[in-house]
Amino acid sequence: MANKVEVKELLDAGVHFGHLTRRWNPNMAPYIYMERNGIHIINLYKSAAKMEEAGEALKKIAASGRKILFVATKKQAKEIVAEQAEKANMPYITERWPGGMLTNFVTIRKAIKKMASIDRMKKDGTFNTLSKKERLQVDRLRAKLDKNLGSIADMTRLPAALFVVDITREHIAIKEAQKLNIPIFAMVDTNSDPREVDYVIPANDDASKSIDKVVSYVSDAIVDGLSDRKSNKDSKKAEKESKGEKPAPKMPKAEGEVPSQDPSDQKAMKEAKKDVKLESKQETLKKATSSNEEE
Repeated sequence: MANKVEVKELLDAGVHFGHLTRRWNPNMAPYIYMERNGIHIINLYKSAAKMEEAGEALKKIAASGRKILFVATKKQAKEIVAEQAEKANMPYITERWPGGMLTNFVTIRKAIKKMASIDRMKKDGTFNTLSKKERLQVDRLRAKLDKNLGSIADMTRLPAALFVVDITREHIAIKEAQKLNIPIFAMVDTNSDPREVDYVIPANDDASKSIDKVVSYVSDAIVDGLSDRKSNKDSKKAEKESKGEKPAPKMPKAEGEVPSQDPSDQKAMKEAKKDVKLESKQETLKKATSSNEEE
């Protein structure tokens, strides 16, 4: 069981503050308690119940060993979501949502592999054979990829679920998840449509205290699920050892063997080099045309 949510704590965090009454979505009516000074007040008892329900579901997903992708690109949620997602060892998007992140996941994986191939170039010494200009371009490409995709580098397949802060802002992510039937967990404010979400958490998605309260609860539920998974693995391992079963021995690597011979990795490395050469050619062409114009 996930920890019980205290309504008083939600009240102190300002989870109950909705949007102005004129900006409300009528579908949020079941979660609204009252209207005060032109602002809708969210029913915190329903928020607490929905948080516990979402926490239990996320705990089960984490215990099954699958990934949950956190999505929050608004300024007040970025740092909180990044911190809590890292605590739960889950991927997250806090910069711009890359279009086709889910529906065109193969292309996103290629970009991630390109980033990994640049890292390998630096390790095996290939990077040092490039000219100073090419090294600078490779570093820029690596920094750009790391900023947008660094937080999902370990996500080798589509996530089992999405946790979103502000579904109105992250509407592209919501549409992509719906298309692929990926369950959506989200903080939903009074100006959003809860019908687009599988697990609704009615809450103020604009205040950092409110976001921190909900996201930290969700993160703790995921951590509980991961610890349950680890304890189950350990108990199974101990049971096998008690029966006298030995784990299969790992095959030793041949001397001088390259760690990864994945053809897709080699292709990504070649593509990275091609990108750098193309950029340098374009710059040379620009300089040539500018000098011709001057003459």
